[in-house]
Amino acid sequence: MTFASGGMIFIGLFLIGGVISAVRQGLKVLAVLAGAGAALAITAGVMWWQ
Repeated sequence: MTFASGGMIFIGLFLIGGVISAVRQGLKVLAVLAGAGAALAITAGVMWWQ
């Protein structure tokens, strides 16, 4: 695992926490945006994992 892949996976997990927080506050648009960002970051981290 490289530093970049670990960082992207960490950012993805951080954004998943943002999704949970936004859903609890009733901010659906923010939850969708954070979810899309989390999916992209985790995908990038997995693809970078060599």
